[in-house]
Amino acid sequence: MDRDAERPDPDEETERQSEEDAAAESHEEDATEDSHEVDAAEDSHEEDGDEESDEEDEDEESREEDAGEESYEADPLLQELVAYLREKRTDLREEWARRINEADLLGVMSDDEVFSEATEVFDNYVDALETGSIENLQTYARELSERIIPRGVETDEVLGIVLLLRDVLARELFAKYQEDSEHLNRILDAYEPAANRIAVTVGVSFVEERERVINEQQEAIRELSTPVLQIRERLLILPIIGVLDSSRARQLTQQLLAAIRDNRAAVVVIDITGVATIDRTVANHLVQAVEASRLMGARTLLTGLSPEVTQALVDLGVDLSMMQTVGDLQGGLEEAERLAGYRGPRATDETRGAES
Repeated sequence: MDRDAERPDPDEETERQSEEDAAAESHEEDATEDSHEVDAAEDSHEEDGDEESDEEDEDEESREEDAGEESYEADPLLQELVAYLREKRTDLREEWARRINEADLLGVMSDDEVFSEATEVFDNYVDALETGSIENLQTYARELSERIIPRGVETDEVLGIVLLLRDVLARELFAKYQEDSEHLNRILDAYEPAANRIAVTVGVSFVEERERVINEQQEAIRELSTPVLQIRERLLILPIIGVLDSSRARQLTQQLLAAIRDNRAAVVVIDITGVATIDRTVANHLVQAVEASRLMGARTLLTGLSPEVTQALVDLGVDLSMMQTVGDLQGGLEEAERLAGYRGPRATDETRGAES
């Protein structure tokens, strides 16, 4: 009986083991939660650190931009210069216009026009000095170029008036600060880089506009030099005069094909009576033009081949099998009218028929 009493109760043993396991699990869960909280705190701290770093970077960039703007705007020398130029605006404009007339620049414009343009340029010039931005001056220079280039104003005249303005302003600055050479040098050091940039801007704007106008004129001349003419319904003629280079030959082909499409042409006469010489490249362009015309449904006649051009084509070995040639323009037009149905059979054929 004593041994039985000393034996442990199985139910109590099981209950005690369950309590120990539950306590261990609770401890593990608490440890896991603590670990998660630590990780979350670390992540939150890192995110806060990243956000603070980004904000600091943005603030630094903003401060740098503001510092750059304030640096230019707060330049006391330029501000002093701009204020003085505006104070002397009337006198300086009149002096500049007088110097322009004396130098015989912008001669195609009246005195009133010169003074009006001088006023606009002066005001844009001073604004550019004050703000450091040349966009408004660039826009005005382009508009001015559009107005004066068609009237025959040359590039040297535009550069001349800009340099005259610099001279007028420099003389005024020397007169104002002649008693303080050190301050004058500081003023010039601030003024000259801005003035150089403005001068380049005006000059470049004028040159670019002039090049645009020249290119447009050249394009118009090329179109006029290779006109495709309709002489009858569905019958075109393309007279070519002068030097025929590769560029002009390509343009000729483009205009010819467009005319064939627009006029629904059936026959085209290409007359090269006015062409003195021809090379292999140009000859091949002509062959390609004839082939392209055929693909668009038009037959092409080549007329006006001179002995020199004919010999050159033979010497160059150009394949002319796709080209139908006629000796002169009159014969070519007659043949074209026959092919287009405006004429009956050739006179020789009619005569032969009558004789038979």
